[in-house]
Amino acid sequence: MGRSTIWLLAVACGIVVANNYYNQPLLVDFAETFQATQREAGNAAIVTQAGYALGMLLFVPLGDMIDRRLLIGALLLASAGALAATALAPSLPWLIVACFAVGFTSVVPQVTVPFAAHLAPPQERGRAVGIVLGALLCGILLSRTVAGFVGAHWGWRAMFWIAAGVMLVLLLVLSVLLPKDQPSFDGRYGTLMASLGRLVREQPVLRETSLIGALQFGAFTAVWTTLAFHLDAMPERYGSEVAGLFGVVGLVAMLVVPAVGRLADKGSPQRTVLVSSIAVLVTYLALAVIGGSIWGMIAGFILLDVAVQAGHVSNMTRNVGLKAGAMSRLNTIYMVSRFIGGAVGSTLGNLAWSLWQWPGVCAVGLLLSALAIAVQLRPRASQARPTLP
Repeated sequence: MGRSTIWLLAVACGIVVANNYYNQPLLVDFAETFQATQREAGNAAIVTQAGYALGMLLFVPLGDMIDRRLLIGALLLASAGALAATALAPSLPWLIVACFAVGFTSVVPQVTVPFAAHLAPPQERGRAVGIVLGALLCGILLSRTVAGFVGAHWGWRAMFWIAAGVMLVLLLVLSVLLPKDQPSFDGRYGTLMASLGRLVREQPVLRETSLIGALQFGAFTAVWTTLAFHLDAMPERYGSEVAGLFGVVGLVAMLVVPAVGRLADKGSPQRTVLVSSIAVLVTYLALAVIGGSIWGMIAGFILLDVAVQAGHVSNMTRNVGLKAGAMSRLNTIYMVSRFIGGAVGSTLGNLAWSLWQWPGVCAVGLLLSALAIAVQLRPRASQARPTLP
């Protein structure tokens, strides 16, 4: 039952997380539909990340307080509504607000990760987290491929109508197959939210992983937010379909993620995170040199996806071992920090593209990855003090 449920959660995670990334290969299409600049259209990707961060902060801690099955169902229903609103957008401001709502409600993946860790034996938590995050990565990458294909053949609105329907189907499936969950937190919502601050103060490892995760993901989103613009600016004028195919390129990373989870169970996740940050920096150096060609972009994106996801799995493995009764809250703090970093990275990447094009985007990635390395080269975080129940 435990393993089959973990795989079910993994599939749900991959399907729902895709909602947050459908817009990235479609940004050029948004600009053309609403006669906007690329920088204005790029705000759709930025606000989606910001909405996701806020949704995690407000909803994911509830996984420690109420039955996760009920929480997942409510979020899926709300997500379907937000996706439908996006498909109906009559103007760019409407679209941007709707994209924020999509991110705000599509936080089911961050409920499923601690759920999977809770179901797994302690000695297999890294493996369980790796399985779910592997599916999450698959969803992120294939979402761009699917969106690019659908956008090129049926228009960008069709993509969001399809996604809304998928959320309703998934709601029916999970309501039948997911087991009931026993909450670990006995108290009120206000007390639950107040405990987040106490966890941050009392868990130095959590502070470290959250900062590293924010910097790595910021470097990641800087390039993904501007990918469609860069491909469109090439002499070949590649469109949304080619931008979406970069998701298939990144599937190489999905093969690595479960292995990283197993390695984290046996070895040193801290060392893996440091290696991943160095790999991100090296990848951006390479992209600055060879990113003007389609094959250079393909090679660079494979390396970037593998490096960032390896660091993410290792950070998550460190976090889930800190306090069993607070897994959802630990995940909330880490993931909110990570997606704030993603929103910042998207903003900086979008700004850098408007001012300096591809060299500016690469400079943003180099800066953020260098900061991640600097954080890790500081003295390691000490053991946490006794904390709240």
